[in-house]
Amino acid sequence: MTRVAVALGARSYDVVVEAGALAVADQWLPEYARQGRLIVVYDAGVAVHLTTLTAALARGGIRVEPIVIASGEGSKSWAQLQALTDRLLALEVERSEAIVALGGGVIGDLTGFAAAILKRGCKLVQLPTTLLAQVDSSVGGKTAINTAAGKNLIGAFHQPSLVLIDPDVLATLPPRELRAGYAEVVKYGLIDDAPFFDWCEANANALLAGDRTALTHAILTSVGAKARIVGEHERETSGRRALLNLGHTFGHALEAEAGFGDRLLHGEAVAAGMALALRFSARLGLCDLAEATRVGDHLTSVGLPVGARGAGLAATGAQLVAHMAHDKKREDGAVPLLLARGIGKTFVASGIDLAAVAAFLDTDAH
Repeated sequence: MTRVAVALGARSYDVVVEAGALAVADQWLPEYARQGRLIVVYDAGVAVHLTTLTAALARGGIRVEPIVIASGEGSKSWAQLQALTDRLLALEVERSEAIVALGGGVIGDLTGFAAAILKRGCKLVQLPTTLLAQVDSSVGGKTAINTAAGKNLIGAFHQPSLVLIDPDVLATLPPRELRAGYAEVVKYGLIDDAPFFDWCEANANALLAGDRTALTHAILTSVGAKARIVGEHERETSGRRALLNLGHTFGHALEAEAGFGDRLLHGEAVAAGMALALRFSARLGLCDLAEATRVGDHLTSVGLPVGARGAGLAATGAQLVAHMAHDKKREDGAVPLLLARGIGKTFVASGIDLAAVAAFLDTDAH
């Protein structure tokens, strides 16, 4: 068992990483229960993990009040948020009890946002069951839903009270979902840790084959990096936290074009977005093309897309840039981009002409 602290003063919390943690949840979660119950919002695809959690909590005399949510990005919607909050209110949830999110990034984002706004703020516990959620979305307090205008445009910062990560649950994760989560692992190497990117190149196959040692190392390294960045800058409006968005401006545009569904998973879009960011950086003369090629080659080697065409999209540069214009980080009419001077050398670039981005996307062959 390893604890990683997210240091945010009065909002500080631990991320606990422990193999088999779900089966011993009665050691971690009783303090968040009230009246002998825990409300658990879960993804329909992780019912087996709900069974494990329910049995563990029953040993401590705690019953689970389950709320099932349909799988997929489509659940991050106004309609589902209303349905969830109505259900929570019907259960007479109290601010002193925690709402538990059991599932991937969609469940964490939706449940986190519901907890943020319900009764002006309820406690939240994250039990992420996908690699993407374990290494990224469950940590840091970002919650949101999607709208027709774009991804994650309605949301709030709401820190959990605890994040409990069990690497063993990844054994049931479909290979495509595991690859998608791996994109967020690679991101930490590309931001500011070139040696970790080296490690990814050497260990990706073992990780994607389910090797517990490789998975645990990737989770701990990623969570540690995110905890440090979030501890320095809780919100992405300033400081190093913005670096966590590497690949996301391009990626969210691809997701919007694909319709926010199973056609293109979030992690797949991030992979393509990171590769595009590196190639665009090379186009601008900011980094060596060989560095960008190396990143693209690695992502391709594990089956991830590295551009719009690889993601199955035939959109023009103008169409993709139109989606970027709705980016939540837009300020004074401009959208900041995360670019790189090389592997491990990501920075925030402002004043980039979106017409130049569109022209690059029209000529990118990937």
